[in-house]
Amino acid sequence: MILETLVVGSLQTNCYVLGCPETREALVIDPGAEAGRIRTVLEKQGLQLKKLVLTHAHGDHIGACGELREATGAQVLVHREDAGLLTDPHRNLTAYLGSALTLPPADVLLSDGDVVEFGAGISLTVLHTPGHTQGSICLLGDDVLFSGDTLFAGAVGRTDFPGGSFQELTRSLVRRLLPLPDEIRVYPGHGPASTMGEEKRDNPYLTTDW
Repeated sequence: MILETLVVGSLQTNCYVLGCPETREALVIDPGAEAGRIRTVLEKQGLQLKKLVLTHAHGDHIGACGELREATGAQVLVHREDAGLLTDPHRNLTAYLGSALTLPPADVLLSDGDVVEFGAGISLTVLHTPGHTQGSICLLGDDVLFSGDTLFAGAVGRTDFPGGSFQELTRSLVRRLLPLPDEIRVYPGHGPASTMGEEKRDNPYLTTDW
């Protein structure tokens, strides 16, 4: 699988471009900003964008969605609990960031356990991990986890925004992420990549006995 990471926007969001080397189909996770840069990567790799998957619907993760969907016809996928944030600039926080953003409704509403497929048999399983938002998800592949703002290297996402809950976040960490194998590579919504083994050893939010 082709995997490229772009750090986009003023809040330095990690946007991930995933491509199938056989079919040249692509999936983009969290297109937070800078649609032109994302399209340049797709074109350089000879990839055709099919799906835009959001780990949650805060403004710094959705900012380039509209432009990319219009330019490529790609579907937008988000967990059903965050669907309303796309159309509400107060709930997606862009109203407070100086550039209120309202997007059309998502094409596909995700639920826990859904499988997002693209290319020749490449699949990501949806893990519903509420806490940062009610509809936050992680995406689990064979040896990778795209953790959004649920889990960072050495930290976790904020829970003080509307819809956030520290209790729910810790429950998501313990029940959904802690059981994952140590060798899983973690690609978060912000900051450097890590592994589940490193996080189990060093991240206080995973090492604490809640």
